[in-house]
Amino acid sequence: MFRNIKAYLETVKERDPAARSNLEIILLYPSVHAVGLYRVANWLYRHKRFFSARFISQFARFMTGIEIHPAATIGKGLFIDHGMGVVIGETTEIGNYVTLYQGVTLGGTGKDKGKRHPTIGDDVVVGSGAKILGPITVSSGSKIGANSVVLHNVESFSTAVGIPARMVRRGQVIEIDKYKETEIYNHMVI
Repeated sequence: MFRNIKAYLETVKERDPAARSNLEIILLYPSVHAVGLYRVANWLYRHKRFFSARFISQFARFMTGIEIHPAATIGKGLFIDHGMGVVIGETTEIGNYVTLYQGVTLGGTGKDKGKRHPTIGDDVVVGSGAKILGPITVSSGSKIGANSVVLHNVESFSTAVGIPARMVRRGQVIEIDKYKETEIYNHMVI
């Protein structure tokens, strides 16, 4: 468990150049508090302690401004930078090492039954104020521009921007190293 916390703190330091120390991150980063409380609420939810799970998630929302439904599925290394106003819906699935900026909504459209929220792949970056709505997939390595409204699937290693969002860059990774990623893009504007 301690190893997981240490790895998470290193992930935060990699993604936020303003992070100076582990103590600062633990005490002052609302993302750390929200994700930690989500993990507790998710455990309770999976063990059918629904009220307790929702109570903890609402407490976390009150304290951090980040609302994560306890039934959401979140991989390791989620970083929410300046998290105020982030909403993660009930059937959302988030992969590993995803970065969300302030004001992001991973929500439903209000029309769907069952799986109503998006699936976000690994290593996705979602810009400030972006809204990803409905049971769609944002594939691994993609980037979503600030204030975009995504209503359709996004291909791997692509960039989507606009209202409604459209893919403006499609690409493929040819080499992945833990600390460096080399990408080749086919520049296509759709």
